[in-house]
Amino acid sequence: MTKTGTFYGISVGPGDPELITIKAAKILNNVDIVYAAASTKNNHSLAVNIARQHIPETTLVKMLHFPMTRDKHETRKAWRKHAQTIITEVEGGKNVAFLTLGDAMTYSTFGYIMRHVQDMRPHIKIQTVPGITSYQAAAASLNMPLVQGEESLMVVSGATGGNRLREFAGKPENVVFLKAYRHVKDIKAAIDELGTYPSSIGVKNCSHPNEEIIPDIEELGEKIPDYWTLIIAKQNTTNGSSPE
Repeated sequence: MTKTGTFYGISVGPGDPELITIKAAKILNNVDIVYAAASTKNNHSLAVNIARQHIPETTLVKMLHFPMTRDKHETRKAWRKHAQTIITEVEGGKNVAFLTLGDAMTYSTFGYIMRHVQDMRPHIKIQTVPGITSYQAAAASLNMPLVQGEESLMVVSGATGGNRLREFAGKPENVVFLKAYRHVKDIKAAIDELGTYPSSIGVKNCSHPNEEIIPDIEELGEKIPDYWTLIIAKQNTTNGSSPE
């Protein structure tokens, strides 16, 4: 019988290839196939570009195409289809990696594919390699502590605007909005409505050569929307930390 391979979820970090972990690099040097997500319109993958130097030229790299749609039925169908593709390779004895930006367990496509693989073939071994998130890299770039002392941190998706912040009764001292993209203005409106986050900074293309830090998120709202945009909102303004 053919020995079943392993399915690896490989986090490649926010963009700087040097922020990939040593563990992820070692695995990428030894797997048989590397998969990454791409739009149905092209074969572009930022995750592959980031990890390229760690992938041997002889390793097969394939795109798994996902429709850019809000139709959940179509999205689930794609997840299941791609999970089956991975299952076929792993059960054929191949060690397979799926690349994911940031961290594999934080707003990641890998999480959905992993769940389908687990549901369809519980016996398959899955190993997830954690990574640096965009908001961790952004805080480092700003030399701004995310949390200190007894502060709390809330990480939310900004894909539908600022409503997630509005919905919370007890507001944390620090909030990260990922996927701000086209909803910067509504996120700013939600922050302004509360009036408790005087320090709000936008970061575009974190850790990439074209990284841009925008201290005024009103200015950020006037810029051309960029998919790789996040916002860090803080109640305290002393270098992002509370006074002792």
